[in-house]
Amino acid sequence: MAVEEETLRLASGLRIVIAEQTDAYERRLVRQWARAWDALYATWSDAMMDLASAGIDGHWPSRWVVSRSRKAEQALAAALDSLTEIVSTSEVEMFDAVGKIVQLTPEHQVRIIASQVPQIPEAQALLSISFDRVDQTALDAIVERTTKQITAVTRPLPAMVQAQMREVLVSGVAVGDNPRKAARIMVRRAEGAFNGGLTRALTIARTEMLDAYRSSAAATEWAHEELVGGWKWLATLDSRTCPSCWGMNGTEHNLQETGPDDHQCGRCARITVVRPWSELGFPDIEEPASIFPDAQAEFAALSRDEQLAIMGPTRLQALDDGLIGWGDLSTRRSTAGWRDSWAPTPVGRLLASRG
Repeated sequence: MAVEEETLRLASGLRIVIAEQTDAYERRLVRQWARAWDALYATWSDAMMDLASAGIDGHWPSRWVVSRSRKAEQALAAALDSLTEIVSTSEVEMFDAVGKIVQLTPEHQVRIIASQVPQIPEAQALLSISFDRVDQTALDAIVERTTKQITAVTRPLPAMVQAQMREVLVSGVAVGDNPRKAARIMVRRAEGAFNGGLTRALTIARTEMLDAYRSSAAATEWAHEELVGGWKWLATLDSRTCPSCWGMNGTEHNLQETGPDDHQCGRCARITVVRPWSELGFPDIEEPASIFPDAQAEFAALSRDEQLAIMGPTRLQALDDGLIGWGDLSTRRSTAGWRDSWAPTPVGRLLASRG
């Protein structure tokens, strides 16, 4: 249970390693998306000008006219082809990124475990801590499962984005007496729909890659289950962190529990917790007190403006008045096609539950 400064330092280092992999993948995906739109821009500009010029009495063409436009259909087909190619190419890069995360994690996890055992020669000799103990088959399965999940969710994206771009065309814009201006507006709207697919792809990839890290960390813990008692939820305690993650910080979980199952793109980590030293066979060695970050103490040290930015006025006032506690801030929710996750309890539900 001795989570000390070295443990937290190593956990921070692992977070940096994981972030380097996820950020590198995201940068590549963003560049691919940007290059694709640059290549599509002329086609879409031409198609939008053609439709704007076909408007009658300053109105955008009807759905029937839009559906009959050869240039509009060519622009939509080009967008679909481009997105399909991006998704196909990114699958290979994503597989590589997930593989690196899963393989790098055990090496760092064993250092986190080792930082919590007695730092004396006798203990180090008796306690076998090595990333070589982690089953490679289990790690390979994590990579395969993660890549299949990302692929299953991202492959429908091109068709979804194309459908949204088609709706942009149908919705149109007031043409007035300036078709060229209307065409420019429509190109921007089409670009927005196109980039909406990028936002979705980034969310899927980051969330699943972070879950792959957590699964790899869990595999390392299981490989040392005679030493490991469970794990603790560690949130990044800053103004970007949601109320749910502030509330979940420091909660204790056994090895059977997955997690931390935070919301999409969540930054929370699992900190492996070693069994008490007395259970490890060293009852005569005084175990230092854990210095795991205390969310409530950290929150109390923030300015009022920072607290408001995190909690919002109603939730913060309810906390101040004792109407709710920290354990009420987080609620488990189910989302179709994705794992259950912990997210902020809606304010209305918080207050309703307190009458």
